[in-house]
Amino acid sequence: MLAFTFPGQGSQKPRMGSSWVDHESWELVEEASQVCGRDVEQLLLTAEAEDLRQTRNSQLTTFVLSMVVLDAVERTGVVPNVAAGHSLGEYSALCAGGALSFEDAVRLVAERGEAMQIAADEQDGTMAAILGLDDDLVVAACARVDGDVWVANYNAPGQVVIAGSPLAVDEAIEKAKELGAKRAVGLPVGGAFHTPFMAPARDRLRKALREVEVRAPAVPVVANVDAEARDDAEEWPQLLASQLCSPVQWRQSLYALSELGCATFVELGPGAVLTGMAKRTLKDVTTLSVATPEDVDTLLAAVADLGSSEVFPKGVGEHLYVTERLVVSPCAGIFVPREGLAIDHHVAVGDVVGRVAEEEVRSPFSGVVMDLMALDGERVTARQPIAWLRTK
Repeated sequence: MLAFTFPGQGSQKPRMGSSWVDHESWELVEEASQVCGRDVEQLLLTAEAEDLRQTRNSQLTTFVLSMVVLDAVERTGVVPNVAAGHSLGEYSALCAGGALSFEDAVRLVAERGEAMQIAADEQDGTMAAILGLDDDLVVAACARVDGDVWVANYNAPGQVVIAGSPLAVDEAIEKAKELGAKRAVGLPVGGAFHTPFMAPARDRLRKALREVEVRAPAVPVVANVDAEARDDAEEWPQLLASQLCSPVQWRQSLYALSELGCATFVELGPGAVLTGMAKRTLKDVTTLSVATPEDVDTLLAAVADLGSSEVFPKGVGEHLYVTERLVVSPCAGIFVPREGLAIDHHVAVGDVVGRVAEEEVRSPFSGVVMDLMALDGERVTARQPIAWLRTK
């Protein structure tokens, strides 16, 4: 099975959107700017590192660029069996699964980043990675400190992030070294994320979550809070709120993806941090990071040449849905399928599969309908999958 994973805050870098400006998927940047009332293009193209380190900027830019990458990959027809995202990346994963519309996710991410920025400004906090020490010993190191410090991320074996007040984090680092940690690395962040310090942000986010629609994802999404895969909508608002004050169970999430049968992990978005974590955590898996248009070409080349590709092992192709394509909505509105369209029905290039609002939804592919992914009368968003085709 194929997993899409999405990075969180910290993967951003200056001018990380420059390679996408001439790509069709760049149109999402303008849409995001209109939705949240901020100049996302400027942040992706000209903002300096110091500006991008601000939580309100790093979260918005990382999310939007991840969606640009996802859109570019979806246009090729490659789709996942399951998705997961690290912290902020969970919103990207829910978009990939169709649980959140792009517009709603932009609003939530903008609100989340602003709320976490304010919480961090009000409560001085920091984070540090503890390397080369077992999880339980990191927990013990934090417990031995008379101060506010907790485990924030379980990233990979021997890589755990702690967070809290600067003084308590420094003391926990010393305790961790006494217990055998190889080293500790301070993280360039302005707050103690995924700890009780984020309680004010959680309360504000809960209000924002009540104003959006969360749908059942088309593919299971593994949650940060408990590393469980879910394919329903009911629990996600609470999970997203709880995530702000709970440790990210990323290593456990990777194990869960592996147990589901995922052998190929494709990271979509800036950087390749999650790719490294997957390699470190799991054995006999194939990984690839997609951050630029050239990386999309690499993904497609790997899919097209499975027999000799050095990126994907022989036999992985069936899990990459090489022969399957998604027909997506050209706009937002109510979907009405074409009369008589059903599973196993053959459509040709240019055939109408339905209407959204007043626009015809025409298939850019020739193939057999495997499933309709939108119901008659359902309100859909632009680029939301409508039909799933097998092309040969």
